[in-house]
Amino acid sequence: MKKTNNSAVLQVGERLDDLLIDQMKIIQHDEQFRFSTDAVLLAYFATVKVKAKVADLGTGTGVIAMLMAARGASKVEGFEINPRMADMASRSVAFNELEDIITIKAMDLREIKTKNVAGAFDLVVSNPPYRSIEKGKINPNDDIAIARHEILATLYDVVGAARHLLKFRGRFAMVHLPERLAEIITAMKEMDLEPKRLRMVQGTAEKKPTMVLIEGVFGAKPGMIVDKPLIIYKQDGTYHDEILTYYQK
Repeated sequence: MKKTNNSAVLQVGERLDDLLIDQMKIIQHDEQFRFSTDAVLLAYFATVKVKAKVADLGTGTGVIAMLMAARGASKVEGFEINPRMADMASRSVAFNELEDIITIKAMDLREIKTKNVAGAFDLVVSNPPYRSIEKGKINPNDDIAIARHEILATLYDVVGAARHLLKFRGRFAMVHLPERLAEIITAMKEMDLEPKRLRMVQGTAEKKPTMVLIEGVFGAKPGMIVDKPLIIYKQDGTYHDEILTYYQK
């Protein structure tokens, strides 16, 4: 059974939030980067085969790693450069009794090529920093800034780390900004991660896409399927039916 004494796993300023999926809880802090809908969308977009070995680059709170376990992955490794976030993620994993499946590593993903065996994973997922350091206002909180801007890891760093970790024919799935789609596809093709699936995400049916979900396969031939847009909200402001299916698991 999961621990009933929440205070035993929480530190000052932290809280235990309900994921509303598989009765899982997650530790978060207002002064650290908190997960949002994009992490959940990526977790259910990625192709997760039963007993897959999965790597999560920039795991943050550990939410995607936990959702990978919920979807049937047999082994998940989450890589996180912020040691405080890595510690919170590790405690969330322990609280949900997922230590046999999930391991959190406090590591700079730029070091993955020298510190991790190549080709060890069936799937790599990432919800990386969206903006280059030249774009947008950088948050004064350093921990939040490195999660949102490419201060410590660029798009090419993320894709390169994924390529190193993947088995031949393994998959790489990522959520990012539509405005950077050309860069994303270029980086993936240069790393021999052929884009095979793409889906735009819209807040409502009449709004422009705010996110893009993309999945590539290591060593695959060209040819990409573009799925219909994923709509988050109905006109009345409630979740769209597809989104609700994620939270009914």
